[in-house]
Amino acid sequence: MASWLTRSTAAAAAAVLSVALAACGSSDNASDADRVPVGTVTTLTPEPSPEATEAGEGASDEATDNGHSHQAGAVKPKPLRQGEERMTLSMPAAYTPSAPNGTGTDDYRCFLLDPHLQEDAFLTGTFVQPGNPDVVHHVILFAVPPDMVADAEAMDAGSDGEGWTCFGGSGLRDNDGLNSAPWLGAWAPGGKESVSAPGFGKKLPAGSRIIMQVHYNLLAGPGPDQSDTLLRLAPGTADITPLETMLLPAPVEMPCREEYADGPLCDRDASMADVIARFGGSGNTNNALYLLCGGKPKASNTTSCDRDIWEPTTIRGVAGHMHLLGRSIKIEVNPGTPEAKTIMDIPVWDFDNQANKPIKPVTVDFGDVVRVTCRHVQWLRDKLPSFEGIPDKYVVWGEGTTDEMCLGILTVTRP
Repeated sequence: MASWLTRSTAAAAAAVLSVALAACGSSDNASDADRVPVGTVTTLTPEPSPEATEAGEGASDEATDNGHSHQAGAVKPKPLRQGEERMTLSMPAAYTPSAPNGTGTDDYRCFLLDPHLQEDAFLTGTFVQPGNPDVVHHVILFAVPPDMVADAEAMDAGSDGEGWTCFGGSGLRDNDGLNSAPWLGAWAPGGKESVSAPGFGKKLPAGSRIIMQVHYNLLAGPGPDQSDTLLRLAPGTADITPLETMLLPAPVEMPCREEYADGPLCDRDASMADVIARFGGSGNTNNALYLLCGGKPKASNTTSCDRDIWEPTTIRGVAGHMHLLGRSIKIEVNPGTPEAKTIMDIPVWDFDNQANKPIKPVTVDFGDVVRVTCRHVQWLRDKLPSFEGIPDKYVVWGEGTTDEMCLGILTVTRP
């Protein structure tokens, strides 16, 4: 990240940044002995040879099915630990999604949930249960502090039907930006119950609410949904260290393949206009990310962003998020220096395996750098039914399933 970037600049970028989830929030329940060591490489399927890649061959077996499997199967929550209790929060009523701007196949809807907290509590785990897995692409849970409940209620009351449209974030102001995002937990394909390690959790002050943001994808057709989430709570008086979520986004600038370069959306400006038409102001996220990452747009299948660390921070969990054209993602600390560490390296991206992974704690301090790097490939659209009938386009950051993202997700603690 450019050295001139200030906290206020980062906050400004965050205000227009669209973020989507992989299964983030709390870390998996694991002791230090069970944590993934720094530098571990998660290999999902063999990488095709360069010749096969250019020919569009060698995709993983997962890439030959629908490429967008949602079936969570019968998954049971983990046993409660001493002092914990469970609470189920459901959407107030069933909601039938539709493209709110009249175009596209994606609907982001936010629902306001009330845990009726009379005292402070710690959230130590979440277990999202999609009501209709055919249309639920992912779910993010956002914290609503007591002083913002009235704003959330006003957004809910000002929209017809259940909830409100919320491309990007929840619609509430986010004063802490990307360095301490108000994420509590989430579900994405492959996600199970997310449980923090013993002694860690996310603080929920008395009177807090929770926003459930559901990304509906309509490629399989519309249908009603009534999802819910199972919360794992511990008393606010417990000896628990607060967890925070740090987001590491990077812009996406993937060009069309040469043989399709004359397509109507193979021009960057035309593609940006298309994303903005489908998602409104959040469609400008890709341009806004250059305020955060520096540099200028340049067509490439590989993208990255460096973030300066402003205060002592301990990284305890990592996750990544891309969509269906993602091929690899890596998160590094102080790259290119003698202190360089790779804390996540997924050489072959699996959309259906986006869970947050605990790692042995890595401490960073003022002046350190964290980098996220993603690679996307156009040839995967030839393998996935989700892209049937959708020609190449210049791919930028967008909210839709057939758009793309590059997002690193860190679960951290701070003094």
